[in-house]
Amino acid sequence: MSHRFDPATESIEQFLARHEKKTLLRFITCGSVDDGKSTLIGRLLFESGLVFDDQLAAVERDSARWGTQGARPDLALLVDGLAAEREQGITIDVAYRFFSTERRKFIVADTPGHEQYTRNMVTGASTADLAVILVDARKGVLTQTRRHTRLVALLGVPQAVLAVNKMDLVDWDEARFAAIVAEWRALAESLGLPATVAIPMSALEGDNVISASTRMPWYGGLPLLEHLETCAVDEGPRQRGPLRLPVQWVNRPNADFRGFSGLLAGGRVRPGDAVRVLPAGRPSTVARVIVGWGDVPEAVAGQSVTLTLADEVDCSRGTLICSATEPAQVADQFECTLVWMDAEPLLPGRPFLLKIGARTVGASVSTIKYTVNVNSGEHLAATTLELNAIGVCTLALDRPVAFDPYASNRDTGGFILIDRMSFATAGAGMLHFALRRSQNLHLQGYDVDRAARAALLGQQPAVVWLTGLSGAGKSTLANALAQRLHTAGRAAYVLDGDNLRHGLNRDLGFTDADRVENIRRVAEVARLMADAGLIVITAFISPFRSERALARSRMDGIAFVEVHVDTPLAVAEQRDPKGLYAKARRGELPNFTGIDSPYEAPESPELSIDTSAEPVDAAAQRVLEWLRAQGIVPA
Repeated sequence: MSHRFDPATESIEQFLARHEKKTLLRFITCGSVDDGKSTLIGRLLFESGLVFDDQLAAVERDSARWGTQGARPDLALLVDGLAAEREQGITIDVAYRFFSTERRKFIVADTPGHEQYTRNMVTGASTADLAVILVDARKGVLTQTRRHTRLVALLGVPQAVLAVNKMDLVDWDEARFAAIVAEWRALAESLGLPATVAIPMSALEGDNVISASTRMPWYGGLPLLEHLETCAVDEGPRQRGPLRLPVQWVNRPNADFRGFSGLLAGGRVRPGDAVRVLPAGRPSTVARVIVGWGDVPEAVAGQSVTLTLADEVDCSRGTLICSATEPAQVADQFECTLVWMDAEPLLPGRPFLLKIGARTVGASVSTIKYTVNVNSGEHLAATTLELNAIGVCTLALDRPVAFDPYASNRDTGGFILIDRMSFATAGAGMLHFALRRSQNLHLQGYDVDRAARAALLGQQPAVVWLTGLSGAGKSTLANALAQRLHTAGRAAYVLDGDNLRHGLNRDLGFTDADRVENIRRVAEVARLMADAGLIVITAFISPFRSERALARSRMDGIAFVEVHVDTPLAVAEQRDPKGLYAKARRGELPNFTGIDSPYEAPESPELSIDTSAEPVDAAAQRVLEWLRAQGIVPA
């Protein structure tokens, strides 16, 4: 029977089962725009295999059934993973192709060469065993060639092929090929790429793609497909490493069975092995190892498995089952390399979601140590990361996660950052190590807690967050509300933007990055004061939704009341109590909110008040009545 898929003679399941024992090579094609990636993939698919795209939907439909049994063929693993990304709204645009030959099966990630789509290349390379980096023989090594080569090295892709394409357009010139290879190899060696091969070819004509070219007799190596079929796919390092099973889902079809399923990211596992479930650190023992439809004596890295444990431990999606003797590390602060993928620059302190394995937590970049020049490798000082920039940063999470350094395990050391508002992928990174201070800092508990302090004051702590344009009336409203709370015998305190910039935040300016840090500090202070039992009123422009979302997320059970002081810009500018709008209009005050810096209005605030239409006393009374209705202030 042919290695090709023929839907007229077999089902998808039969085809996958027939190819199950063949080794799988995952590779990526990359390089600069118009270097011939699509032509090359088309040639490979047409000459040697099949396009599997029409069957992806059917495989995705069946993947749930495969998953409940703890075993999914390699293609189903790929499709299921992409489906999970789509469920969470994560934007990853990579075209995957599946094809097979008599010797091996392949999944190739086809990514665009345009600079703005570098994130697609990172996505495809993150799971690749090999990278095919194309170069147009006429143009040679370009900036995007260097960027992709550097990313291949950063992402730990173990093998790289330099495909010098369009040799037909340089008359099959050996000297031209040799010059390009010399330039690229110097870069590859400086980056520590371990295994490199260079092949001259013409994807359009087919030379050295499937079979050896008669027009380049000076080349004595293998054509590309034969190299892809015969190159080593070394699972040894992962299989020899310690056990790592990121739990993707928990199977509990009945009261007698509770299995933890996922793709083994490292090591081997057998019944009776001692394990530890992280980040909680609970110990247990493996009771059963299930692959496919039944129990097996052993499973190895790269297989989809379901484990049952001897104890009823707290283990859910996102936890990591590890070797008890060689567990992963647990921390909440790291150094990492970050590839920035968002058109909006990275601002330190801005909140994101971080996804590592199947676990999602809150995160922010604390500092940017430096960026890397993609051409020279030079380290450059930076305060932000622009689109496609590569930087070394420190990262802070809102809770500990289990991890390995990326150099040890790509699956447990790689992560993505997700925009909290759009759920688009904003960055991808590789963890280097935990910051020492994160392992030496522990929360200290005290007998007098928030509840005891609130009971003493006879109120529920809360943060009333007033946001709006300059001149909207935030400080006036905060003052009126504080007076009413004081008259009612409530303990309240106002945090005012201008006042804090005379002390705590006097070192900050008004750039977007400084505004983010300003609100981060205010949120932390407000949380501490509310933890003391107070009702805290904040009066800040706080122009960005993501920072207000961060403030809300940091409250840890404290009531957070977002009040949009929704006064029209024309009214606020007409008031101009501090003369700031006039300065901004004259160009004397850059980065002024509402003029040349954006204000992102709340989408669903608890209260909205237009001080141009509602007297301040009435507005303050309305906020107070709302607090009483919620039980924050006793009636």
